[in-house]
Amino acid sequence: MKGVRLGYRLGIVAAAAGLFFNAVNLQAQTSQYPFQNSSLSFEARVSDLVSRLTLKEKIELMQNDAKSVPRLGIPAYNWWNECLHGVARDGIATVFPQAIGMAAMWDIPLMHKIATTISTEARAKHEEHVRKGERGIYQGLDFWTPNINIFRDPRWGRGQETYGEDPFLTAHTGVAFVKGLQGDDPKYFKAIATAKHFAIHSGSEYNRHWFNAVVSKQDMYDTYLPAFEALVKQGRVYSLMGAYNSVDGVPACANTYLLDTVLRGKWGFKGYVVSDCGAITDIYQGHKYVKTKAQAAAVAVNAGCDLTCGNEYVALEDAVKKGDITETQINVSVSRLLLALFKLGMFDSKEMVAYKQIPFSENNSQPHNTLSKEAALESMVLLQNKSGILPLSKHLKEIAVVGPFANDTAVLLGNYNGTPTKPITFLEGIRHAVGGNTQIITSRYIKGPLRDYANEQNMQDSIRLMVDHVADADVVIFCGGLSPKVEGEESGVDKKGFFHGDRTALGLPDVQKAALKALKAKGKKVVLVLTNGGMLTINWANENLDGILEAWYPGQNGGAAVADILFGRYNPAGRLPITFYKSLAELPAFEDYSMKGRTYRYFDGKVLYPFGYGLSYTKFNYKDMSLSNTKAGQADSVTVKVQVKNAGKRDGEEVVQLYGTAKNIAQFKPLKTLMGFQRVHLKAGESKEVAIKFAVATLRQYDSTIKDYTVYKGNYILYTGGSSADEAKTATITVR
Repeated sequence: MKGVRLGYRLGIVAAAAGLFFNAVNLQAQTSQYPFQNSSLSFEARVSDLVSRLTLKEKIELMQNDAKSVPRLGIPAYNWWNECLHGVARDGIATVFPQAIGMAAMWDIPLMHKIATTISTEARAKHEEHVRKGERGIYQGLDFWTPNINIFRDPRWGRGQETYGEDPFLTAHTGVAFVKGLQGDDPKYFKAIATAKHFAIHSGSEYNRHWFNAVVSKQDMYDTYLPAFEALVKQGRVYSLMGAYNSVDGVPACANTYLLDTVLRGKWGFKGYVVSDCGAITDIYQGHKYVKTKAQAAAVAVNAGCDLTCGNEYVALEDAVKKGDITETQINVSVSRLLLALFKLGMFDSKEMVAYKQIPFSENNSQPHNTLSKEAALESMVLLQNKSGILPLSKHLKEIAVVGPFANDTAVLLGNYNGTPTKPITFLEGIRHAVGGNTQIITSRYIKGPLRDYANEQNMQDSIRLMVDHVADADVVIFCGGLSPKVEGEESGVDKKGFFHGDRTALGLPDVQKAALKALKAKGKKVVLVLTNGGMLTINWANENLDGILEAWYPGQNGGAAVADILFGRYNPAGRLPITFYKSLAELPAFEDYSMKGRTYRYFDGKVLYPFGYGLSYTKFNYKDMSLSNTKAGQADSVTVKVQVKNAGKRDGEEVVQLYGTAKNIAQFKPLKTLMGFQRVHLKAGESKEVAIKFAVATLRQYDSTIKDYTVYKGNYILYTGGSSADEAKTATITVR
């Protein structure tokens, strides 16, 4: 969904400044209507309210910029809000690492804590807006996040918004986020989360408004749907967003199979569905699925898309007259939307809704800043550390900090971000971390991946000047990679390696590769700090550079976190939520949605860094793996235990990972699949027994003959280790 599309912003701001009624004040009055009576059930109140609305009023409530109904005391409300990794687009807020970075934490309790913090800031901001009479865009309480699409192809620029390539990791990370965001009150939501983009959507950006994703039921159910199912059934997510593209010939926002048969039928979803912004227009203009706006609005609502991000549903009045949709069906969607607002406490008093009492001082607080740094530290992945160059001594004579992003704040923030008060760049973090006798050398000569050099000579001259400038440095810290300015959502960037937000090449930009090679040619020790939202084919860097730290887009404390890791105040333990391939040539076509040859689950070639990979400043050993049961049924759970020892001299954390595979069951498709994990802290020399409980149903696959999931009977091999490629210990389980 585009940050600002179709010229909505001016209209939304105008609406926010117009008529509205403060719903809280309704409670101070004598209840005139049953829907104002807080002693009744939400369902009864919604039923009463819907019965009092005109058709036109109902339709106006079904658009993201919902108008007020003054005669009933219903305030205006804008449904569009964002909080992908912190409250976004609403001024100052705590900025956490980009979603892909939070996935790299492999820390579910911390993810829940982050989401709880974000929802606290969201409530604090919203209640302050209400006190000021503000009800515009980015001021509501339903948030169009998380993005749980599977990052199936590294060319997708929006992959940075996801939790990576694995359905299991995505599901568990997403459930934790949803629960933290929506809160734990038995009656009211703290905020509402929106799982997006339902359901088969992973790029490309340039053609998303008319693209048709063709996918087998096997891949649909084994890869693309499980995270959504988990968020609905386990996370109780109360909103889903439909995608732009079509799925097997039917636009996602008008897809009855996805929105009704699967979502509400198979999974029992009780919340509401919103379109991506302008996606209803795409139904008739992009996909040519129907001919008119009225028909597009009707097929979407009939399929189960209750709310449009846009104004297309104004045509529903015409659609009712033509018989394309009934007012009864419109009542269903309006009821779902109003029920969400009641559950947010918008029609009840501050005394009844504890979340309304969260003070504005909770926004951007110091504890939240501290949590942002903790998340940044946990998210970073050490990819290379030749000869133990890291951690660096704080007492080196001269350290050079160069590269396009050394002192850049944009790479801290990613996209769909808030505004931090004091973002710490890599240069600032390193300056603060070193001893007083260490000189920091910086360089202005390498300006970034989009610098337009007039010719090759100009680029070489700039690189030569930079190399000369850092000639006396004991070590060079090169801050490079990508920027959210070149990868992301539907951007206009069309440069070498980039196209409309996606990537056409997977390597570092040419100027950065040339600069790194020039530094090594001069015999410098070089540590590369990477910022990026997806993998990079950094084969030369892996072979030739001394150290590589993957920082992602790390949030407001990114520079402080990088410094703490580089100088040994923190032992890195982040793990990759995606595979780093060696070459783009190894991958299928970008627009091919088959999972064959994609992700660690189905790619059988050699990779640069495997899914789940990450180095530490210490070493971990595994022994004595055992199972609570070596024979189990489909409905059973089994506990795996393994002894893990920190065999090094530094305290550290290991992410213990459990994978399953089947060598002799022909129907089992993945090469292996993640079944459980646990992030464990171990002091130097310490051993711990780590227990991971898994459901046998985690081994399920879609069986096209029965049109449902099954766990095939036979022997499965279980692996524990520090990555998807680390089969440190194995055991066998028989599924009966």
